[in-house]
Amino acid sequence: MKKFAIIGAAGYIAPRHMKAIKDTGNTLAAAMDKNDSVGVIDSYFPDADYFTEFERFDRHVDLLRRSGDPIDYVSICSPNYLHDSHMRFALRSGADAICEKPLVLNERNIDGLIDVENDTGNKVNTILQLRVHPAIVALRDKVASEKRSEKYDVDLTYITSRGKWYLQSWKGDEPKSGGIATNIGVHFYDMLHFVFGELQENIVHVNETTRAAGYLEYAKARVRWFLSIDENDLPDSAKASGARTHRSITANGEEIEFSGGFTDLHTVSYQEILAGRGFGLEDNRVAIETVATIRDARLAKIAGDYHPFIKRLAIDSAG
Repeated sequence: MKKFAIIGAAGYIAPRHMKAIKDTGNTLAAAMDKNDSVGVIDSYFPDADYFTEFERFDRHVDLLRRSGDPIDYVSICSPNYLHDSHMRFALRSGADAICEKPLVLNERNIDGLIDVENDTGNKVNTILQLRVHPAIVALRDKVASEKRSEKYDVDLTYITSRGKWYLQSWKGDEPKSGGIATNIGVHFYDMLHFVFGELQENIVHVNETTRAAGYLEYAKARVRWFLSIDENDLPDSAKASGARTHRSITANGEEIEFSGGFTDLHTVSYQEILAGRGFGLEDNRVAIETVATIRDARLAKIAGDYHPFIKRLAIDSAG
């Protein structure tokens, strides 16, 4: 049985990590979050020690290590801009890290973490959940086995409505979240690289607080993408049904169906990590390069290959 600690226990994604720890037969020894809305811990590990101050959590982890009963893994579910620091803490505390997406905000942070891995002998593992989704793995295998000269034409559309709270939280603060493409899009960009290979071109057409869109070209695909947290961007069919989320990925006009199974992907990820098959720092590099480029890119003229929702938005704003 491995001993875990978790940073960011009050966050949205933390319960998936707690469930994965329990489902894999391990224990949560300590949890930390400055916010105390952490009653969910009772559903998984009611005996876990809990801290609202990082300094006391740090001391507790250090005392466990010194007493010969160390933490094996630190699961990191904190705000994006703190991931780098918390992974360094985990490694220097003698534990391996399991970090939520996005791993870091900039590529240079990956290089720094590799140095800390080398210094400590501990490892960073990352949650790239779409890489373990059966439908995505099957698609990757299909693409890899084909002998076709033409690239796939892919449209990625992800609209996940958020209330007014979003922009008032750290998620709406670009230096802390990395912006919308980083915060809600990074695992899709990783999936595209995983399936379609080397990233060759990255063009940005829209980059606003609540939406972003652009064009990505990979070795085996041309991708038009659109991300939004604004419910007004939902297609009419979604609005009519009362849905607040619309997710669609098509390849050559055919829908890639992978909606099911999302809730269990963290458990599968933990199983792979515990078996020594987790995804490490280098596995994240292309996706982090992608979102960093999107964040800083000069907007391109809307011409050529661009997502059809951009034209729709232009019509809406004009009318």
